[in-house]
Amino acid sequence: MTSIESTSVEPGKTRLGWIGTGVMGHSMCGHLMDAGYSATVFNRSAEKTKPLVDRGATQADSPRAVAEASDVVFTIVGFPDDVRQVILGDDGVLAGARAGMTIIDMTTSQPSLAVEIAEAAKKIGVDSIDAPVSGGDSGAKNAALSIMVGGQAAAVQKIHPLFERMGKTIVHQGGPGCGQHTKMVNQTLIASGMISICEALLYAHKVGLDIPTVLKSVSSGAAGSWSLSNLAPRMLAGDFDPGFFVEHFLKDMKIALDEAAKMNLALPGLALGYQLYNAVAAQGHGRDGTQSLILALAQLNGFDWRKEAVSTCDSKPDA
Repeated sequence: MTSIESTSVEPGKTRLGWIGTGVMGHSMCGHLMDAGYSATVFNRSAEKTKPLVDRGATQADSPRAVAEASDVVFTIVGFPDDVRQVILGDDGVLAGARAGMTIIDMTTSQPSLAVEIAEAAKKIGVDSIDAPVSGGDSGAKNAALSIMVGGQAAAVQKIHPLFERMGKTIVHQGGPGCGQHTKMVNQTLIASGMISICEALLYAHKVGLDIPTVLKSVSSGAAGSWSLSNLAPRMLAGDFDPGFFVEHFLKDMKIALDEAAKMNLALPGLALGYQLYNAVAAQGHGRDGTQSLILALAQLNGFDWRKEAVSTCDSKPDA
């Protein structure tokens, strides 16, 4: 039987559990399996576990069953209520956990919930780490995520080799909840940045510039950003498939605004982003990618981006 008292993790010995095999989770778990780790998986929509099961993962029928078969359990689900259910629920991870285990929640969730989980886990001798990520579906596929880690230093050091299989930038930010607070910083930066990208593309279109040519000039200068390089080409190609769902981004912004309100901190740029993305969702794009903001802003200006702009971009950069 695998020892869960070891000071590190080891392929072939450490048994992993993975809960949440959606857009990002299936790639992240796949990288760990490629590294030689066994995996027990669970997803609310069971069919989404099939690609991993076909590669050798074992399918469990509950989060509790995942914990009972694992030494380290990862979760990456949709909303804080989902996190609470799969970890703290009657049939959740902690119900099947035992001393020496580690739980790693990679969902973007509430910092206060991360602290609550850590306190509940500590009572039964389980380590709990909050480790939200940035980089979207492409970062998950390419094992190039930025991972923002909160938790006790010894626990983080123990599972660091697992993070290295999924990400390129792995930073321990502090104790429980600090990873989630850092992700709120990340989402605040993205929210205002996405507005400026969409407005810039609308300007370029209206003035009659060739937008792919414009991007060659601005992407490598002071205006450059990950979102500009990765999402603007998708906008030009009419590709609004989700690397990250609008509805999940709305959840993240609401968490950040709620945390800011607790501190009497005014964040008007973030508030504007939240309202504009509410409009995106209201127009039916809640399950599209965050790049669909361009559709809402184009509509605000009286035209259909797909019909008027996408068709005029003859030379579209690769998405």
